[in-house]
Amino acid sequence: MSAYSATFRVPAISSIVQPALQAQLQALIDHKTKPPGSLGQLESLALQIGLVCQSTQPAALQPSAFIFAADHGVMAENVSAFPQSVTWQMVENFLAGGAAINVFARQHACPLQIIDAGVNHVFAARSALLDRKIAMGSKNLACEAAMSALECEQALLAGMALVAESPANVLILGEMGIGNTTVASALMQKITDLPLALCVGAGTGLAPAGVAHKQAVLARALALHAQVSEPLEILAHLGGFEIAMMVGAMLQAASMRKLILIDGFIVTSALLVARLLAPQVQEYCVFAHCSDESGHRAMLDFLGAQPLLTLGLRLGEGSGAMLALPLLQAARNFLVEMASFAAAEVDGALAS
Repeated sequence: MSAYSATFRVPAISSIVQPALQAQLQALIDHKTKPPGSLGQLESLALQIGLVCQSTQPAALQPSAFIFAADHGVMAENVSAFPQSVTWQMVENFLAGGAAINVFARQHACPLQIIDAGVNHVFAARSALLDRKIAMGSKNLACEAAMSALECEQALLAGMALVAESPANVLILGEMGIGNTTVASALMQKITDLPLALCVGAGTGLAPAGVAHKQAVLARALALHAQVSEPLEILAHLGGFEIAMMVGAMLQAASMRKLILIDGFIVTSALLVARLLAPQVQEYCVFAHCSDESGHRAMLDFLGAQPLLTLGLRLGEGSGAMLALPLLQAARNFLVEMASFAAAEVDGALAS
């Protein structure tokens, strides 16, 4: 057992599959006042919600959003169209309520928490900002491991603790970290073994020459860490503090039977790691959207996931997940509140 797995313990996660309950839920869904299957993806979503909540009458959804921010040493390789200082400046924007995620969270009355996972900046203390800083940014993965084993474990545990303390039963995860599409691309290629070119995109808006440079940096990094194979080693060598905290948050949420609304490219890269540690975690995930960031569709295909939305988004921050939240609520509400043919005294479909 390596140093990367000797002390961290993945929480116990049960499969949501329960054949008897699934049959009950499917019968309820099929006998609502509608043609069978006419609510499309909402029907499979309602089934998933019922299985996660272990009930044919799941309680009202109580969402909460966590936005994890961190910096990345790979920025020394000039892999982004924006400077690293934008990370801390955007955290200030979150705290001032001026970012897209703030607007969408207010629209849906969803609590929003900002977490400093490892930003290269010293923030003034504020109640709206949770200080979980592991270090002033990760190290340059093109030259060495991004995190030590201890730092990686600290980040995982911090993410787990945040979810354990939250009363929410729906978790929205978002991130902010200039350079983190590079990190997510590294994790994606290492875990999926897909061609590197398919994993690397423009991120914050790189020109084609910048994308080619980013790919070359990642080729060097992946060669350097080619012998790394265990999940926590992969996360420590190629990840970042915000991604590691999201991995911990996902594992804890699934262990507590909370729904996880998965955002875009960066958050999905965290899920790739989490499911290596506990495959059942994916059963608790709802895929909000397909990002316009190159590689996200391939990630979703690798996971066999069908996203709810395709809006051409590539912002991050949990913005796509927040936009999909009403669909999650609608699926639960029709399961609980919509009348059956029998209750409404409406004739059902005739047997063929």
